[in-house]
Amino acid sequence: MKKTAILITAFCASALMYISCTSNDDVVNQADTTTVSASLVIDAINEMDIKTALSATNSNPAAKPSEVSPGTCANITIPSETTYPKVFTVDYGTGCTINQITRKGKLKITLSGPVITTGSKMTIERIDYYVGPYKIEGTIEYTNTTTVATVPQWTRKVINGKLTDNSGRVFTSSGTETVKQTAGVDTPYVLEDNVYEMPEGNHTIISDKGTLTLTVQETLIKKYSCEYISKGKLKIEGGSLNGVIDYGNNACDAQYTYTHQNGATYNLGM
Repeated sequence: MKKTAILITAFCASALMYISCTSNDDVVNQADTTTVSASLVIDAINEMDIKTALSATNSNPAAKPSEVSPGTCANITIPSETTYPKVFTVDYGTGCTINQITRKGKLKITLSGPVITTGSKMTIERIDYYVGPYKIEGTIEYTNTTTVATVPQWTRKVINGKLTDNSGRVFTSSGTETVKQTAGVDTPYVLEDNVYEMPEGNHTIISDKGTLTLTVQETLIKKYSCEYISKGKLKIEGGSLNGVIDYGNNACDAQYTYTHQNGATYNLGM
């Protein structure tokens, strides 16, 4: 089966792009793959914002600077109150580049209680917020639902998610996922050794071309030390798409594949 390459320019000055070599049996059209690209970008930004929120709200006074700040160029406001709720802000101003990714605007992070305590909720709101050329809107709710102390667990919910690219095209998103911490539990204020698994969940992306539904088929693995999901599979359905995204063999990179139901394989990357 002939392979097709898809390039997602997630953090550059251009809009989402699609590059392919077509064949007679290629049933995946450009509109659908652009929505897949948008979905992967949205997922990556959600992961990035949660990582930033966890870093900014890390309350260990003995932590190293790299463990309490999501980057030296952001202005982080830490509340002086000792009681909850607590509100943190991460202000990227008119442009702040960390790890070759430029963000601007603000993240407002509200904690109802310590993020490691069952029942506590961390809410992340985007305020005039951009990642690269993309305006990102919506709220992430991260609620601790732990029942077994040795396996911390959260429910992650995306509410009114929205990505607008630099051509004005809009992709809305919503969904819920279960997140379990499988490594780093014994060092709650050291984030770099944390590993998270997402055994179940789904999200929906809606654009002017239709609706795409993505469902966890095989547990997703996300290391705190990596920017991207490194392992696991998502089932994709919508329009002419019916297949699986494979995040790879747990390497800390941004390379993935999409395999269509007819066996055609498409290479994806950030």
